Order: sequence, then structure tokens, then C-alpha cells
Amino acid sequence: MPILIVQLQESTLLLISLFTLIGLMIGSFLNVVIYRLPKMMERTWQLQCAELRGETLEMQPVFNIATPRSICPNCQHKIAFWENIPILSYLLLRGRCSGCHSRISVRYPIIEAITGIMSGFVAWYFGFGWAMMAALIFVWALMVLAVIDIDTHLLPDDITLPLMWLGLLFNMYGGFTDLHSAVIGAVAGYLSLWTIYWVFKLVTGKEGMGYGDFKLLAAIGAWLGWSILPLVILFSSLVGAIAGIGLIIAAKLNKDIMIPFGPYLVGGALIALFWRQEINHAYFGLF
Repeated sequence: MPILIVQLQESTLLLISLFTLIGLMIGSFLNVVIYRLPKMMERTWQLQCAELRGETLEMQPVFNIATPRSICPNCQHKIAFWENIPILSYLLLRGRCSGCHSRISVRYPIIEAITGIMSGFVAWYFGFGWAMMAALIFVWALMVLAVIDIDTHLLPDDITLPLMWLGLLFNMYGGFTDLHSAVIGAVAGYLSLWTIYWVFKLVTGKEGMGYGDFKLLAAIGAWLGWSILPLVILFSSLVGAIAGIGLIIAAKLNKDIMIPFGPYLVGGALIALFWRQEINHAYFGLF
């Protein structure tokens, strides 16, 4: 067995430190995905609409997760590698572009820091092994989905659907739950919100959530099993209601404003990931 793996298994401090550092770097990548994926989706939709209309769009420059290089949106300055070091570069640059000195959003280092902290916590909680690696993928994907939903009210199929299939594959051999529970969790997760959506729409004539929420809860069910879904929905609804009321009061927003539900589902899923056993025992103990 490689020496590094042995050291990671024996030293909790080394394990947490290493994956906190990896989490910081992943956080920098997640910032790119959060910014670029919605724009890639918009380009795809424009192309599809043009094809349906029989139109031909002008050839556009390549734009994906890897291309082109990151630039300052204000002065088009190409970001050098030393300007892209998680958190450290932001501090050294004092939160400003080195080219035009325009402000860099503080959200970038915040996402990097949260990703690093969450990655270190996952490493500490699960210990070195397949469960830890799977949990990291689950947590990173949920973070991207939460922020994209806040920005655009979208939950991309490019993330939710692969996440669901990965959950089912991971649980084939008893990852976080058994395969039977994971399959039922995926189906029940989708159908539960689908049912709520249609009941709400029939009663009020309005859409209370989007189809992306159905797919996200299906993915959560695939990873964590059907038994945790009621509590995920309960926690998400409670936090969402409290946050929504708070935003309406604090900002004097219109009561009809759309508030993304995805971040609250993500919060419920993270609670369930780390404390699902305790929650399940307490929940079923009531009956």
C-alpha cells in the first residue's frame, strides 16, 4: 500500500489538511463552472431556437468550461496563474484586478473558502476511503447547484441527472444506503415534488417550483435513500419559508417574488448526509 495512503489513514490532521487544500482548489474550479455553465446553456438554447426557426447563427468563439482563459470582464485582462491561487490571490490583489483595478467579487474567495472547509469536514467525518470520495463529489455538486440556482433560478440537467446516476451506482454495493432504498428514493424524490407542484398549480394557478427541483430531490434520494426524504423536504421548507419571509420583510420585496428552492434542498441534503442516522432514529422513534 502506498505510503501516502497509509499516512492519510493514520493521521487525521494530515487527511483534513490535504483535503481542505484540495477543496480550496476545487472551489476555484467551481467558480468557473458556476459562471460558465449557465452561459453555455443559454448558447445551446439560442442555437436550438434558431434551428427551429430555420435560421443560421453566426459562428461564435468557443466557450466551454476550459476555453477561453479567464479574463477580467471589465478590461479583458487575462488572468495569470498567480492571480488564480484560491483566496491568497484575492488577498494579495486586495480584491482588485491587476489590470484595471476594478473590484473582484468577494463571492469568489467565499466559495473557495466554503468548499475548502466543507471538504475538510467531509474528510474528518468519513475518514479516508470510498465513502469520503463519494461524499466529496456529492457535496461539490450540491454547492454548484445551490449557487447557480441563486443566480439564475436554474438547476442544470448537466449536473442533476449525472448526480442521480452516480448516487445509484455508488449505492449498488451499499454506499450510503442499499440499492433498493436508493432507487425508491430517486423515484419518490421526483414524484413527491412533482405532486406538490401540480397540486399547488391547480389550487393557485401558479407554478411554485421548477422541474429542476424535482430532479435535484431525485438525486438526493438516489444518494441517501427514500427514508430521509420527508425530513429533507421538511427542513428545506422550514428554512425556505423563514428565509423568504425574512427577505420580504427586510428588503420589502414583493410577496410574489420567486425564491429558488434548490439552495434549501441542498441544505437539507447536507444535514441528512452527515446526520441521517441520528435523524432517522429520532424520527422513527416517535412512532
